[in-house]
Amino acid sequence: MVFLCRTHVNHGLLEKLRLYEGSYLKRAAALLFHPDPEKYVTGAFVKVGFFREGMDLVYQDEVHGNLFQQIVKLMDLLCTKYMKAIITYEGIQRIETLPMPREALREALLNACINKDYAEPSPIQIRVYENKLEIINGGVLPEGWTVETLLSSHRSMPYNPDIANTFFRAGEIEAWGRGIERIITACKQDGFSTPEFRYDASGIWTTFKFEYPERATTQNGQNTTKKTVQKTIQKTIQKLTQQQQAILAYLNEHPNATRKELCENIPDATMGGIIHNLSRLQELGLLKRIGGRKQGYWQVME
Repeated sequence: MVFLCRTHVNHGLLEKLRLYEGSYLKRAAALLFHPDPEKYVTGAFVKVGFFREGMDLVYQDEVHGNLFQQIVKLMDLLCTKYMKAIITYEGIQRIETLPMPREALREALLNACINKDYAEPSPIQIRVYENKLEIINGGVLPEGWTVETLLSSHRSMPYNPDIANTFFRAGEIEAWGRGIERIITACKQDGFSTPEFRYDASGIWTTFKFEYPERATTQNGQNTTKKTVQKTIQKTIQKLTQQQQAILAYLNEHPNATRKELCENIPDATMGGIIHNLSRLQELGLLKRIGGRKQGYWQVME
């Protein structure tokens, strides 16, 4: 399928990337470079939602733009809003350890965007829970392929070769069919479990279980164990004021509590003090707000 579209991308570059068919641009050109690819390709965006186990959707986002922009936006959104990082300190340096490796997440997002069946109108879905992250991509495996084929050594057969070629030329991926292998390797190198892969009528599922490895490498190369992380959190808690400790204790039992409810149930509390202490606890990495003011809740670090 080909069409005409306006683009600021250099004509010569598009020709080198083989994104022309005659005088018309291919659909892949819009997906890769057009500021609004959904104008030409229905479902060319990503839906992200946070769910509690056994409960309804808590909050959600949609990520739009071309595929290069989507990868950048998704990495920022998932790593800052949807996943809880363990906070430690090396001197005055703040260290954040996510429950899954960033490189594996990025590789999985690239894999999903490159291999999605864009003739299928549903967007890629990313479902985040307290203990896992799922990427559901409406892609189709080559004829005769199974999940076992993906997990074993295989040649590169991307569902969208023009998109894959452009990401390869941009240095974002390899061209040797090693996407799944790179995801697994990134997890193992950082001490995480291997993600689960599933293929059914709805598409290809990639599931990462959240965990904090026994040994997590910090930014300056030193090793921090789970026990060290927990001790750091406990020491920080011990330095809190009585009111701050009371707020954590109350929110641990009542995660949906409002500021007004806290003010009414915390001894000698004022609304100004509650607002200040909530902000301070979040700065220390001991408290995190999940969702908005009306439908969100408080998450206490343990």
